[in-house]
Amino acid sequence: MTAASHQEPGIEIESFAPSPRALVTFESVTKIFGHLVALRNVSFRVTEGEVVCLIGPSGSGKSTALRCANGLESVTSGRVIFEGTDIAARNVDLRAIRQRAGMVFQNFELFPHLTALRNISLAPSLAGGLSKQDADAVALELLHKVGLPEKADQYPSALSGGQQQRVAIARALAMKPDLMLFDEPTSALDPETIGEVLNVMNQLAEEGMTMIVVTHEMDFARRVADRVIVFDHGEIIEVGSPEQIFEAATVPRTREFLSHLGWHQESPSSSRRRRKNKHQKTGRGPE
Repeated sequence: MTAASHQEPGIEIESFAPSPRALVTFESVTKIFGHLVALRNVSFRVTEGEVVCLIGPSGSGKSTALRCANGLESVTSGRVIFEGTDIAARNVDLRAIRQRAGMVFQNFELFPHLTALRNISLAPSLAGGLSKQDADAVALELLHKVGLPEKADQYPSALSGGQQQRVAIARALAMKPDLMLFDEPTSALDPETIGEVLNVMNQLAEEGMTMIVVTHEMDFARRVADRVIVFDHGEIIEVGSPEQIFEAATVPRTREFLSHLGWHQESPSSSRRRRKNKHQKTGRGPE
């Protein structure tokens, strides 16, 4: 008798796909600058392929958390685990970790004396072991990816803010990172160029890049994020899907913050009543 013959009638044996691995895990992280508690007991994790947006008022700890993710800031207490490694452990190669966690800053941070191409090819040639020719080929491919192949020989001063930020994204991608960190990448841009950068980020998300994004672009977070984490005064006050956070947040402070940005929500009880009435009218139960 085979193993299958012992199966109860009408019961199907399910096969489960393996859970996605956690790339970054924050475990009760606290960060203190002098008398300022920038992060207080922050815990969350980001799994492979996820896009997680960190939102909240200015000064709420979002950027500090992002900088702790790849060791640019050390933690006061708690742990940050990146791909299974406690990044504060003795003998950890932080440079190697930062090569696997590309970062895009608010103000581009391009080398002004290098062309767009060389800004991108520098790390692969110096740290990645590629010849200059191969590194330049990688850089040119990435300039095509961000829509700027014709700017290869231009210096940053000749580029618009949006173009500089797209070069910065290409530079961060040059080391083929497992994780991309974005620290308010559109905050220094004028409205006409914000869309250029968000389109590139949206493309990366569609390709499956794992991303942590600190942003005030709520439309982007609503469309692209898998999860949204809300910070206030150094603490996480709410975590949820974009639908939950932007349509039916349960924490009053989250609703207050979003209302200042023009997002007007129903109260959670009104939202539940509306969904219940909708299901009654359609004859369908909640999904």
